[in-house]
Amino acid sequence: MNSMKQILFSGMIGLFLTLIGTPLLIKLLAKKGYGQFIRDDGPRTHGSKKGTPTMGGISFILATIIAYAVTKVITSSDPTFSGVLVLFLFAGMGLVGFLDDYIKIVKQRSLGLRAKAKMAGQLIVGIAFAVLSLQFADLRGQTPASDRLSFTQDFGWQIGPVIFVIWALFMILAMSNGVNLTDGLDGLATGASVMVFGAYTFIGIWQHQESCANQITAGPGCYEVRDPLDLAVVASALMGACFGFLWWNTSPAKIFMGDTGSLALGGALAGLAICSRTELLLALLGGLFVLITMSVVIQVGSFKLTGKRVFRMAPLQHHFELKGWSEVLVVVRFWIIQGMCVIVGLGIFYGGWQAAK
Repeated sequence: MNSMKQILFSGMIGLFLTLIGTPLLIKLLAKKGYGQFIRDDGPRTHGSKKGTPTMGGISFILATIIAYAVTKVITSSDPTFSGVLVLFLFAGMGLVGFLDDYIKIVKQRSLGLRAKAKMAGQLIVGIAFAVLSLQFADLRGQTPASDRLSFTQDFGWQIGPVIFVIWALFMILAMSNGVNLTDGLDGLATGASVMVFGAYTFIGIWQHQESCANQITAGPGCYEVRDPLDLAVVASALMGACFGFLWWNTSPAKIFMGDTGSLALGGALAGLAICSRTELLLALLGGLFVLITMSVVIQVGSFKLTGKRVFRMAPLQHHFELKGWSEVLVVVRFWIIQGMCVIVGLGIFYGGWQAAK
């Protein structure tokens, strides 16, 4: 019962904080003149977005952390290393994004942080998370992460700590930049993220119920995850906070998340996948982010090899805008695609459990 209270409280508090906190942030950012910079090579219809307050990721980053902390106090439960490490990755990547946004807006430098500086920041945060996630073993010897690859559970041989750190960095960079590329239309990245965090809330609950640590119910197919319940609490807080932010971020957006938010969300997704031992499954659960990232890879690769473009513009959402789709139509249809990805991913997750029984 206490476990469900934690999940409900974290989600509700995260939702409430962004619903009431985001408009306050909008006023503060507007007062300081921290508006969105619009690139000249983007779709012409985006010109009207210029000046919209950005760095809105501050809203759901703070809301998520506060929701988690307050939930622990209300339910008299202890934080776990897994939960805290995911929040560390979430906030750390958000800090890198904030510095990038701040330089763009305040210093009036359209590209923000230099590429090397931005990459260095992401590497520092990512390496710290990866190294720490292999520490802090519990009484059963389980650490927040495992140095084995995982799909619905761990599989295969141990890859060792060095290769694991490289693999974790790849996931963190891929997802943070994937969400960043998706964040081009009002509410698109936020709504897609809500769905994936909802999936990880369910996964955490299921892994908690079927945990190998539960000697009474543990059986074939049980999950060797250090803190599945707390990962569900974190995912629920993220889902609630993003839902509340979406109220203000949906078309026409009153605020944008900026790199502050997109890098943070990507980090949280990677952290949840690594700590819940569902690393490869994330490619399905976050299928929209993968699809949009691949559209950029294909576009760049095609142009360099043949001098021709596959899409009218990349990322993919802008291709359909230039084909005449309205922004809202693109967003809703892409949400449908993301919803199907989550359904397929959860179906495979459940199928993996059934097959192991």
